[in-house]
Amino acid sequence: MKLGKHLLGIEGLSKEEINLILDTAEKMREVAERPIKKVPALRGKLIVNLFFEPSTRTRSSFEIAEKRLSADTLNFSTGTSSVLKGETLLDTVLNIERMQPDAYVMRHASPGSCGFITNYIKGSVINAGDGPHEHPTQALLDALTIRQKKGGFEKLDVLICGDITHSRVVRSNIHLLKTMGANVTVSGPATMIPPYIEKMGVKVETNFEKALLKKDVVMMLRIQLERQEKALFPSLKEYFLTYGLTEERFKLCDSKCIVMHPGPINRGVEIASEVADCKDSVILDQVENGVAVRMAVLYLLLGGGENETSN
Repeated sequence: MKLGKHLLGIEGLSKEEINLILDTAEKMREVAERPIKKVPALRGKLIVNLFFEPSTRTRSSFEIAEKRLSADTLNFSTGTSSVLKGETLLDTVLNIERMQPDAYVMRHASPGSCGFITNYIKGSVINAGDGPHEHPTQALLDALTIRQKKGGFEKLDVLICGDITHSRVVRSNIHLLKTMGANVTVSGPATMIPPYIEKMGVKVETNFEKALLKKDVVMMLRIQLERQEKALFPSLKEYFLTYGLTEERFKLCDSKCIVMHPGPINRGVEIASEVADCKDSVILDQVENGVAVRMAVLYLLLGGGENETSN
């Protein structure tokens, strides 16, 4: 079984395709345990990292994933490009396309931008976040972490709390978790929950304490002030008092509950340091799994053979 040419979102992926990526990622994790953390699977392939928005974890882990697969990489950032001179996304892509890359990893503020460029290029496109739309590899690394800690997804009770309206992570995770058989609840201020979210098959509970009861997985999200046109809550202090995950609130969850966060964390806003750093936190496991998941996606999209993960 193979993936299609692009990874633009989780929506539309089958359970079998998701499991293929997760199973391949587990194999890629083994590469990190070797003395030489590199395999020749994508030798001779050129991958362009097109990031029009800031990124730490996603950009770094994609670049590490590419290098561990022996691909050649080109890193693009708006701060050192002709975008500052008024060049459009399409013109940027058309110019880079003449350099014959095999794949693009792109992050852009506009929803659907990754799908848009597929009409003008020959290679594969991986969506590294398109505005508030989707962030598929984040959901996949979250899924790998959950599967490692919980053994599966069927009937798991998962809570996602925070800025639901502006989060691409939420949409990708909901699509994935529902496909895999989990129950999903979202929580946060009513001003940060879009009216259509229930149509995605999730439960909405604005009372944070009620939402936390007996949950198996809690995923906290930061407030995306950069995407908000006006204030959606009184203050950061007020937000933490009502929706911050404290040690006391965490006790409302199942005794084996795990805490997740896609990063960056705003300590003392959506989560207390004591919870972010506790034994049940898997936040750094998510970061570690990000490299393996992105290796798996690149390998599967660019047609790696079955024997190319061995030295």
